[in-house]
Amino acid sequence: MIAKMSKYNFVLLAAQSEDFVARLRELGLVEITTTGWEPSEEDRQLILDIEALAKAEDYLARWAADEQKAALKGEPYASGVEAFEHFQAAQQQAAALAAEIARLEKTADELRPWGQFDVKQTAKLAEQGIVLHYLSTAANAFDKELAAWSEEYTIAEINRTASTVWFVVVTKPGEELSIDAQEMKAPQLDITEAEAQIAAAQAELTELDNCFARVKASEKLLKEYAASLKERLETDQISATATSAADGSLVVMEGWAEEATSEAVDKLLEEYPNVVYLKGKPTPEDNTPVKLKNNRFARIFEMIGDMYARPKYGTMDLTPFFAPFYMLFFGICLNDAGYGLILLIAGLVMLAKCKEGMMRRAAWFATMCALSTTLFGLFCGSLFGVNLGNYLPIKFFDFQGQFFTWALAIGMVQILFGLLLNVIMTIHCFGLKYAYSNLGWFIILLSGSLAAGLPMMNEAWTIPGFTASSPAFYGAIGVGLALLLLLNTPGKFHNPFLNIGSGLWNLYNNITGLLSDVLSYIRLFAIGLSGGVLAQVFNSLADGLSPDGNIVLKILVMAIILLIGHAINLFMSTISSFVHPMRLTFVEFYKNAGFEMASRNFEPLRKEN
Repeated sequence: MIAKMSKYNFVLLAAQSEDFVARLRELGLVEITTTGWEPSEEDRQLILDIEALAKAEDYLARWAADEQKAALKGEPYASGVEAFEHFQAAQQQAAALAAEIARLEKTADELRPWGQFDVKQTAKLAEQGIVLHYLSTAANAFDKELAAWSEEYTIAEINRTASTVWFVVVTKPGEELSIDAQEMKAPQLDITEAEAQIAAAQAELTELDNCFARVKASEKLLKEYAASLKERLETDQISATATSAADGSLVVMEGWAEEATSEAVDKLLEEYPNVVYLKGKPTPEDNTPVKLKNNRFARIFEMIGDMYARPKYGTMDLTPFFAPFYMLFFGICLNDAGYGLILLIAGLVMLAKCKEGMMRRAAWFATMCALSTTLFGLFCGSLFGVNLGNYLPIKFFDFQGQFFTWALAIGMVQILFGLLLNVIMTIHCFGLKYAYSNLGWFIILLSGSLAAGLPMMNEAWTIPGFTASSPAFYGAIGVGLALLLLLNTPGKFHNPFLNIGSGLWNLYNNITGLLSDVLSYIRLFAIGLSGGVLAQVFNSLADGLSPDGNIVLKILVMAIILLIGHAINLFMSTISSFVHPMRLTFVEFYKNAGFEMASRNFEPLRKEN
């Protein structure tokens, strides 16, 4: 559900604004509206510093992952500012050294075949008119052409591997070289000097670890500094968007608090000097921030809803209503008890390790979806692609033969449920007359599903007296059409032509939209079937490709194929099982339930540390 909010308008002295915001931050219950804020140059620098501090935290975590580096002890800096400045300087120097080492190592790789030599001596030879050309070529080509080349040039082989030969050719100044080989630049230093430069750069880089150790020891100060910058940015946002009054001596701010905690806010405002406030309920025109308050089960699936948007204030939070469907859809798509057990173990391990925060919620999400997968997999008799019906005297559900129509039926159930929620919310917010059109469409769909859909699924489910040819069915369709065609324009019921025209247009849109919506649920069948078929394929490959005769080798080969194959299938199927139920939720269910998204979440001012 959506938490009820209270709206505040504060009027106070401009000189008190920063202190007032600080008191609200300590309270941690009030959000101040900063809509329309445009950052100044100073604010942009604050944002860059905050981002840089977040990156510094990540960098230090990676740096400390090296046990040798983590073992270094350093004296903390005097302040977070000093630690941050030293970190930035050290990081820039480390990046420059890393680039230099990479360049030197590339040079060393080029120099290594030439070994050690005196660069000054080669320069003297050049002054005396002796030109050295440095070349390399394939070993077989060198051996084949060496005799011919030696007749014309003086050639010295320097180094050789199984595939390549490096050699030097001596010529006179201006003499053209006609040897089919790759010529290289004359080395400017030998390998010993290059390796010495690499060692020196690496020593400098290692020396910087002492600075990073000190920064790591100052991590708490860095976090406090980052928190102060965030609070400063928040204060700047509020100051920039607050409305000035009385020639700038007063400021007016808009604030929000949960209705359940607003008494604590009122108490602070009553005690705070020289502040006037107005408290009221939000109106439909307000851009009210949204906070969700759900039970433990629904809270697990808030992370799914947040990937799209939170519901607009004054509408309905659909999280508790789509959560059971999402669980079911995930289990249908993955559709294997073995895969479900693996995910269940992973979820339980995450629950044991993650005691709070988003990861704890993700662990519960994985566990619930794994339970759904395991149960549905057992219902269909599938365990790592093995059909349990071939080994157990139990009649399992035939997913491949029966679930196509069931997928359409499940889709119709969710669509009808979404329409019912839409009708209820419309009546609650605006009154019955605004819900006539949706109510009529709901009656038509429900009647058609009960009279025609149920017998198609199973003839035994036919409702006596309510079939596709019964008077009761035609009566229900007539009521639905009357509501849809004659009462679809609130305030203009007296104009039948307008209502019929609008109703026919809505009916056309509803019918065409319904077809695409229902057919979208075939993906449940398709994804579940593809994952099951792939699992069977890997089982067949393991059996067919494993050698006969040696039972140990056969088991080893089968185990490798099964592990790799099922790991790939589990990974791909889990992604599909996560994404496609989410797509059905956000497109088909949200649309029919009349979902409206919020433009802002409730984020009260809080002390960052």
